[in-house]
Amino acid sequence: MMRGSVAKVVAAAAGLLLAAGCTSGSTPSAKPPSDRAGETSRDPAGGDAAEPAADPIVWTDCAGGFQCGTLQVPLDHAKPDGPKIKLAVIRKPATGSNRIGSLVLNPGGPGGSGLDYAQYAAVSYPADLRKRFDIVGFDPRGVGRSTAIDCLTDNAMDTFTQLDATPDTPDEVKAWTDATRAYGQGCADKSGDLLAHVSTVDAARDMDLLRGALGDAKLYYVGASYGTFLGATYAELFPKRVGRLVLDGAMDPSQSAADANRAQGGGFETALNAFLDNCVAGGSCPLGADRARALTRIRDLLTQLDARPLPGDATRKVTESIATTGILSPLYSKSQWPTLRKALEAALRGDGSDLLDLNDQYYERGPDGKYKNLMYANTAVNCLDGPPAATSKADVESQLPTYQAASPTFGRNLAWAGLSCTAWPVAPTGKPHEIKAEGADPILVVGTTRDPATPYAWAQALAGQLASGTLLTYDGDGHTAFGRGSNCIDRAVVDYLLQGTVPPNTKTCR
Repeated sequence: MMRGSVAKVVAAAAGLLLAAGCTSGSTPSAKPPSDRAGETSRDPAGGDAAEPAADPIVWTDCAGGFQCGTLQVPLDHAKPDGPKIKLAVIRKPATGSNRIGSLVLNPGGPGGSGLDYAQYAAVSYPADLRKRFDIVGFDPRGVGRSTAIDCLTDNAMDTFTQLDATPDTPDEVKAWTDATRAYGQGCADKSGDLLAHVSTVDAARDMDLLRGALGDAKLYYVGASYGTFLGATYAELFPKRVGRLVLDGAMDPSQSAADANRAQGGGFETALNAFLDNCVAGGSCPLGADRARALTRIRDLLTQLDARPLPGDATRKVTESIATTGILSPLYSKSQWPTLRKALEAALRGDGSDLLDLNDQYYERGPDGKYKNLMYANTAVNCLDGPPAATSKADVESQLPTYQAASPTFGRNLAWAGLSCTAWPVAPTGKPHEIKAEGADPILVVGTTRDPATPYAWAQALAGQLASGTLLTYDGDGHTAFGRGSNCIDRAVVDYLLQGTVPPNTKTCR
């Protein structure tokens, strides 16, 4: 769905917003995998047919007590003896003697680095988990240090992020549609055959090969945001190999891209309102004395930037699009609200540099102007996983009223982002559908009531679809719940992973 951030690594941990990505301009599309030529969404023999044995991982010591390795997997799982690609893997061995096995992690995105997140989790996850599990992260196919998707030069990506993503004139509409087409063509030119093989189904099959290479009979897993979709897809494909799965900040795989983007817009609007209520509660909010005035100032600022961008750095201006991303990004975590307040206060004084910094954190653009491939992978996966949210300018215009009703501040941006996959050079292989995973052991779904990127209703929906799903609720703000400061949530997750204790389906933490 999207991408957010607390700190750079924790941001990856929190899942992705992806506002300029494939579906919404902010999050990965909630489109589950489905049938493709020669392959159903579930293996023929009840979802657990034997996969070819994975090549062994040769581990070498790397910094901080970690072990690093590479797993070779088929480019095309329908051709297991064909060309191979590599997955970069990292693990921190269990610190105690009573080891359970491996705990595989995915931070979301799609496009988030599991290597980075594992390094974060190996020092921040509850000690009980680190004692009993090897903490394992991997960059999925197409991502980071694995065989990776590439699309644009850094300068071209700078231009793309500044482009008007809420076009008002025919020329602006043409510029936006031309840019999304060129983006996709750049991915095809730079990524070749890989572009057609980075779906969530592909990644789930890789994860089963990883499970086997790690020597585990069943998968123990924590997935955040898009990682919940990856985990649910694994459960659908291999229900008998499910050990204990935690799906935190859940996506609803049955929703169309348009419905998901619209719902996500409402989630970010809710988060923005919560941020503003917090700001004005102290009596000295620089945006206004009440929420209504503060909202008006933010929306007026975005309108002004559409016509007159602010200075940003030596080469870039802070356009409406960059400012929108800069506002969305810190809404992922309540701990980032003071940073957002400071950035908005500076922008109202004519200084857009703080919003530009937040934009750069979101896109993983370094101080040297180089981008990681987060957004490229995000778009490539989303565009394979299901049909686009819109197929034409007319589609977008017909959808705009409902988008703007759901999110007056962000709705236009999310609606026009629905064209991002329209001219994609590879046809989608998936479609929205419910995931039941009949026969899987109990799966724990975690939802946050005011989650901006993955609305709580999605967690309710996924828990209801899964035949063995149980919902754990966090009544709070921010994207995802585990490891975010709630002892109640953390204890319930740890008890489930260590002992298999499933909390009551009505359990709510605050």
